[in-house]
Amino acid sequence: MPDPLPPVVLVDDAPTADDVAEVARLLGRRPGGAFTVVVRHAHDRSPVVIRNEPLLDDGRPMPTRYWLLGEPERTMVSRLESRGGVHRVEDEIGLDVIAAAHDEYRTERDAALPEGWDGPRPSAGVGGTRVGVKCLHAHYGWYLAGGDDPVGRWVADHLAAGDGDRERID
Repeated sequence: MPDPLPPVVLVDDAPTADDVAEVARLLGRRPGGAFTVVVRHAHDRSPVVIRNEPLLDDGRPMPTRYWLLGEPERTMVSRLESRGGVHRVEDEIGLDVIAAAHDEYRTERDAALPEGWDGPRPSAGVGGTRVGVKCLHAHYGWYLAGGDDPVGRWVADHLAAGDGDRERID
């Protein structure tokens, strides 16, 4: 079965004005803080995943370091979630393995805080989750960006198998 997703490339790009406009369109609002584009579609270079700074422009914490916003990835992950993907991945991978991923994510995000920062800090792990999985999108975004995320790997495997395809019949 051919991969249902378009090829992507890892990058580390400061956003252009076009990127900011496209991210705002995909989010449905202007981003609240600084970000870097870390994954792009290979064919048109459109943003797929952004890496957010741990603090928004107004100093509030931003727990979601990696944000999946590209299409069709976002829609396909939503379909996987709607088919019980969150509970399935927790059962198949186990909460202890997921907790270790949260710890690694939190460590990376917190290392990006400004030196000496003593204000409010982002909390928890992937997407601000303390236990288990809240959102497959955040895990898959981190995985696409090169993170060692077992949930993201599970999502990638299931999407490649067609679990995010609207034509698949359960």
